[in-house]
Amino acid sequence: MTARRKTTQIQLGPVKVGGNAPITVQSMTKTDTRDVEATLLQIWALEAAGCDIVRLAVPVKEAAEKLGEIKKQIRIPLVADIHFNYKLALMALDQGVDGLRLNPGNIGGKPFVTAVVKLAQERRIPIRIGVNAGSLEKDLLAKHNGPTAQGMVESAQRHIRILEDCGYPEMKISLKASDPAMMIEAYRMLADQVEYPFHLGVTEAGTPTAGTIKSAVGLGTLLAEGIGDTIRVSLAADPVEEVRVGIEILKALGLRKQGLTFVACPSCGRADVDLIELAKAAEERLKGVTEEVHVAVMGCEVNGPGEARAADIGVAGGKGIGLIFRKGEVVRKVPESQIIDALWEEVERFIAEKKTSGAVNVDD
Repeated sequence: MTARRKTTQIQLGPVKVGGNAPITVQSMTKTDTRDVEATLLQIWALEAAGCDIVRLAVPVKEAAEKLGEIKKQIRIPLVADIHFNYKLALMALDQGVDGLRLNPGNIGGKPFVTAVVKLAQERRIPIRIGVNAGSLEKDLLAKHNGPTAQGMVESAQRHIRILEDCGYPEMKISLKASDPAMMIEAYRMLADQVEYPFHLGVTEAGTPTAGTIKSAVGLGTLLAEGIGDTIRVSLAADPVEEVRVGIEILKALGLRKQGLTFVACPSCGRADVDLIELAKAAEERLKGVTEEVHVAVMGCEVNGPGEARAADIGVAGGKGIGLIFRKGEVVRKVPESQIIDALWEEVERFIAEKKTSGAVNVDD
């Protein structure tokens, strides 16, 4: 892992982004913001999944008017996503949002940008400049013969300059594309030119299978190079799935410890149990676990016992039976049909004992 890129730090409500702050995971609601009940239900599910920051679409006045009501009932910072209409940004700020996502160059000219920046500055509300390869300015598309990393960087520089000219450095930058290679190149190019924190994302990544792979490649590559301060995985799926994937990417790189770490062997001809179905059932049973616990589900005598012993709670499957390990010691031997129940019982017991000893933050 490369040392993390040096960035200035901004703050969205109680959450710090950039500097030496932990890398945060974001998502965006997929409800109509005017529907407060549906939007709250989705945000509460995101909070339970470990989401750090949530963004809401604000396309019309009626949506902006609901932001304050929503914010009062959630625990994580709320970012308003604004396009074209500066009045919506002013309304969102009046509603008490913690951040804005807008491009200063597309909200109607300098007087309108100045009005938004003035109010944001009074309240110390950060602005995310969100450049997207799919909506670059026409002159940049013509100059570069279509969307390119260079064009994305030039677009970002324009918007950055507008905020800097207004004397407002409280910003973070995103350079998103549906092509992971393009977004990686764009972030790398801008990383040496500014010290603003970066919001990473592969936009319109697709359905969970393809989108997870694209996001893991794009975000994982940059994070391993020390680039990135907050991330959002964009999937055509429930936003809770976006958060789960984002957290797993961070955990795979050792950048986040909280929550379940789940490993399972791929199975082979040596397995004496249906390891694939066993692993699926175990992952499904454990998916609501947010406390830090390492679980391994293994299927044969080669690597199984070793991996199971290395985990907090492990399973080593045998012919018709399962050995349940806890911190390296066999604590139970159960029939194959009872493995999942036994695994869950041991995980619950492990977490309860950690909470009792104070090793787990109950509020996590």
